[in-house]
Amino acid sequence: MVRNPRRAGKVVAAAAALAALGAPVATADPVSVRKPHYVALGDSSAAGPLIPVQTHLPCLRSNRNWPAVAAARLGADLTDVTCSGATTKDLAGRQLVLVPPQLDALRRDTDLVTLAVGANDISLGTALPSCVRLHPRSAGLGRTCESVYTAGGRDRLAERITRTAPKITAALGQIHRRSPHAKVYVVSYGTYFQPGGCWPREPIWPGDADYLQNTFDRLHTMLAERAAAGGAGFVDLRTPSARHGVCAAPGERWTEGLLPGSAAAPYHPNGTGMAHAGATVAETIGSR
Repeated sequence: MVRNPRRAGKVVAAAAALAALGAPVATADPVSVRKPHYVALGDSSAAGPLIPVQTHLPCLRSNRNWPAVAAARLGADLTDVTCSGATTKDLAGRQLVLVPPQLDALRRDTDLVTLAVGANDISLGTALPSCVRLHPRSAGLGRTCESVYTAGGRDRLAERITRTAPKITAALGQIHRRSPHAKVYVVSYGTYFQPGGCWPREPIWPGDADYLQNTFDRLHTMLAERAAAGGAGFVDLRTPSARHGVCAAPGERWTEGLLPGSAAAPYHPNGTGMAHAGATVAETIGSR
């Protein structure tokens, strides 16, 4: 006999969510249904540097980052090992000497894994600030950032994306081996610049803003391709953030620029961006 119909309904809904993630469902005792185990792997785009509250200072990890938002929406038990500055190498190796390999967080019974990595392999974290120009292009002073990275007819950032692709494939292979029953999702980066940028509000010349965004777009395409080839889903953060890059008004901005207008690291998602990204991740996972 059901004594509390509302509670019973919630149990049924939770069981359905677990089944969708491939998690085992306890049938003998409905109250003991376990939450799906979710591991978040990745770099600062997921960790949330300088967004309060910072719960892991070496990794500059926030408790309001998008993995936390997604886990809450999915009703999942989150193990968040995202770490600012992480590269694909740090998935299997120690970072900053004292941070364990991120892949060590995976278990045989892990149900869900998200992977947000690649930009640091390409050195985009240093490329963005290196493209800052405080004087107008018309002044004729200095070189464009694009000309520096494409000197000699070679696009060095594009070449790094090509070299990073097999590392993403290898990482997905290790995730599947360690957590063979988990659903795995590669998560992209958000949009940074509108066409032509917005110099001087964001001090990157128009051509360089386009070059940088084109590089992020190329990275986005590579990650989507590697996800499909590696048996993983893909979460597109570029499209929903298209009007919310560094050039957007403060209330509409999901990614901060050189001088952040809210608590976030330069050229990183802010709290609003994390909230929207987490919702997008949860919606994408929940729809499959």
